[in-house]
Amino acid sequence: MAKAPYKPPVQSTIGQVFDTIFLLVLVMAALFVPLELGLAGGGKIALEQKDQTWAGMNQNATMQEQWTKLGFTDGPKTEQNPNSAAEMIATRFDYSFDPLELALTAFAVIAYFFIVFHWSRKEYREVIDERFNNK
Repeated sequence: MAKAPYKPPVQSTIGQVFDTIFLLVLVMAALFVPLELGLAGGGKIALEQKDQTWAGMNQNATMQEQWTKLGFTDGPKTEQNPNSAAEMIATRFDYSFDPLELALTAFAVIAYFFIVFHWSRKEYREVIDERFNNK
């Protein structure tokens, strides 16, 4: 007995629009909720600089020239020197991370793909059977 050819389910236009908007909301939430909860984006360290000259900030002649091209000067930021590069040079991003959180994130991503493949296995097999086993 021959199987009927596989016909994927047809989704209505309203369903497609809803899915698109729902996925867009999920993506925006995934991007902005961690920022709003203070879980991301706050990792900065300000280094203490006693000497805010180019040499004191460990800037060589080439670096100094590039800062100058961008309109920045050496020295502390004051009313007379609003374009001081000292604050930007002293600010460092903190790239530290928690290995446990990294492992949990990796587990969540890998588990998601296993679940997707597990749930899709039946449909994949039907399509493969239809395309290759009937010939």
